[in-house]
Amino acid sequence: MPITDSIFASLRRWWPLAACLTAAPFWSLAAATTLGRIDGLPREFEAHFFDVPLAVRVDLDGRYLGDAMVVLSRDQQVQLLEFTDTQESREPERLRKLWRERLAAGRPLGDCQVDCPDGLRAVHYSLVNSQLSLLTRQAEVAGVIERFHHLPEQGSYGLLLRNQLNLVGDGHGTTGRYAMQGQGSIGNWTALADGQLDRGSDSEQGTRYRLDQLYAERLVEANFYRLGYFTPSAQGLTRQPRLMGTSPDTTLGLMFGSSDSLAIDNGAPSATPIYVTPDRPAVAEIYRNGVLINSQPVQPGLQTLDTKVLPGGIYEIEVRLVEDGQVTSRSQEFIYKPSNWRSTDAPWRYNVYLGRQSSLLSNWERGHDDSLSAGVLANYLLHPRAIVGLSAQRIDQMMQYGTSLDWDVLDRFKLYSNVYQAQDYGSGYDLQAIHSYGSGSLVASHSRSWLSRPREARGAAFVQRQTQSSLSLNHRLDPRNTASLRISHSSGASAGMGLDLGWSYFGRVMGSDANWRLSLFDRPGTAGTGDARSRGVNLSLSMSLGEGGRRVSASLGTRTSRDGGRDLNASLAYQQDVDIGPLRSLGMTASADRYGVGLGGDTQFENQVVHGDAYVQRSSYNGEFTGGLNMESLLAVGDGKAALSGQYLPHQAGLIVDVETDLPGLQLRADDPNGSTANLRPGRNVIPVAAYKAGHVQFDFEGSEATAAVIQPSSLDYHLNRGGIAYRQLRVLRTVTVIGRLIDPKGRPLRGAQVINHASRTVSEADGFFAVEMSEATPSLEVHQHGAAACLLSFDLLALEREGDVVLAGDQTCSPASLAGVGDVAGNRRG
Repeated sequence: MPITDSIFASLRRWWPLAACLTAAPFWSLAAATTLGRIDGLPREFEAHFFDVPLAVRVDLDGRYLGDAMVVLSRDQQVQLLEFTDTQESREPERLRKLWRERLAAGRPLGDCQVDCPDGLRAVHYSLVNSQLSLLTRQAEVAGVIERFHHLPEQGSYGLLLRNQLNLVGDGHGTTGRYAMQGQGSIGNWTALADGQLDRGSDSEQGTRYRLDQLYAERLVEANFYRLGYFTPSAQGLTRQPRLMGTSPDTTLGLMFGSSDSLAIDNGAPSATPIYVTPDRPAVAEIYRNGVLINSQPVQPGLQTLDTKVLPGGIYEIEVRLVEDGQVTSRSQEFIYKPSNWRSTDAPWRYNVYLGRQSSLLSNWERGHDDSLSAGVLANYLLHPRAIVGLSAQRIDQMMQYGTSLDWDVLDRFKLYSNVYQAQDYGSGYDLQAIHSYGSGSLVASHSRSWLSRPREARGAAFVQRQTQSSLSLNHRLDPRNTASLRISHSSGASAGMGLDLGWSYFGRVMGSDANWRLSLFDRPGTAGTGDARSRGVNLSLSMSLGEGGRRVSASLGTRTSRDGGRDLNASLAYQQDVDIGPLRSLGMTASADRYGVGLGGDTQFENQVVHGDAYVQRSSYNGEFTGGLNMESLLAVGDGKAALSGQYLPHQAGLIVDVETDLPGLQLRADDPNGSTANLRPGRNVIPVAAYKAGHVQFDFEGSEATAAVIQPSSLDYHLNRGGIAYRQLRVLRTVTVIGRLIDPKGRPLRGAQVINHASRTVSEADGFFAVEMSEATPSLEVHQHGAAACLLSFDLLALEREGDVVLAGDQTCSPASLAGVGDVAGNRRG
């Protein structure tokens, strides 16, 4: 907001209260709290109260929406110009935009009699505290807690099609694969399809094609319904029991079960409390996968953190305690909020499917087509800390059974287990225990399986037993040093003991951040080591080279060679971020071992249509070259528009946005509070948004430098089903701030006039002064007064005094004779 607007806003905010107190002998203070009675208002006060911008606090049903600028008219109507401060509001941006639009043209104060949008009951203004209150019928049901998101009332339509191409060539042949994943929205139904084409280096195999899924799905609160051709997979379950035999294949049939996709996270606390014990006033920082997700001030002594504000799910976090600007402790904790599943009152989650195995539109060899395919997968919440999984499935004419347990025995001790059996195939179990402590974690696991003979040879009971056991320890010695140990033992194809030791150090080398890692290993042999034990030691270094996205890594070590001998090896790699056309990075690698020298190069690329990477390698073993190419692109279709996107982003639904601008080289950032971020450039773009939940996308300029431009609109609302696409337009105009004074043909100040431009609007003060952002490409202002066009002002920016991005326009005479071009300006502004 321009400096002058800020000054005017501050004066208008406090002037009504001061004037009200000083005028108390002339009129009733009680009457002043509502504009129902304004008789007796001092005349010297009216000029600074009516038809001029006032700063107010806006409440909706008692909830704070934000601070705003409004205009009150003498006929007791209120017009909302813009919100000026919303940082302390917890209400979504879409709600502010909705009521800004509802009050933009003015609305009578008092009870709403006619044309009452969105359940509006009354509009009230308090002069004492400068507060505008909106009351709707939702105020009567404000205490009702919604459990599920509502799907779009009119549904949504669109198609998202992800395309992937993978190619590998080694001089003897080329292997390739094209995969397609599509999801579309038809009303409140979602259609999904997956398919692929592939061709191996063996020319006799030919080209294969396969359609994996083609089905429609509908969500209804806590359940989903699926009909068509699909591959059965667990949905809405916390723990899926492990299978031993083959996985479910494509099935023609139906499936239904539990779903949390529409569930609202109402801020329940974690079933596992998180404790901290700071010695001094501190800040607890909560990280998930290395990303800060929340921070809270804490006081000295034992206390729990507020976990209601954290996302739902079961996941690990790192809690860092920062005292006096220094990290004094780090601890690994678990958040246990299993997908909005918090009460044993509804303990079951389930998936059920029934159909026949089929290979429609596929030339893959299948031996069990047209056989019955059916299954039940379920979770039972035995306790908020314990979930039992159950599974019974008929796959390839055989029954498979499984059960699992997910148990938080203690706050820092977790237990996971599976027991499974497949008819005519075998049975087994696995067990994993995890203990987390302040400086690391200890993980112990054990699994055993018994494989039986195929159905045609049932004579012998069991022919093979396989076991795998391991113990892993990760311990943080100090903030810079971490040690790891893993001991394993297995029987079967790679039998024997294995040992891995590791040490990592984070420090600085030549002023740059660097990671050192030393690893020693002794593992059972494989075909790649001539069946000799795989032994070795390796020292590696990776570091950045200042700014500019330059990285280098190197390693030196010894290992078992392909023929079982000793192999000394070394490697050096360099990576550089670039911005050369579509290229985003370039890399080179050189390695040396007992066989010779190996070379390699790679690049990553991205433009508005496709992203991917390409590489080439020369083997040190036989000198042969191998190259590969991976590309991916997204096609979005909806609202009669189509667009391609090359950004690597997850998409459940999307917005096609056309960006029009007069700024060369423009780069915008689109931020969705639901979690996604995208970059926009002039032309057509695709923005990923969340499905089901109504939200909004906010736009800002990329980078930290201030830009003299305005984005219209600054945010876009959406509410889409999965696969839905909506079309929007965005205009970015280079602007200047115009400061001047409006006067009529007789030289009198023009007060309370609306000053409108393509870029923004304002209202002139009592003395006629105004400050407004104006499009530099269209230097004209349209002036309205009393609901009608008053004049059109055109500026010669070269002839006016200018200081940076501020133009001093001086006195501007508003004459009706200039209205010949108003239609053009108004048309452009509306467009």
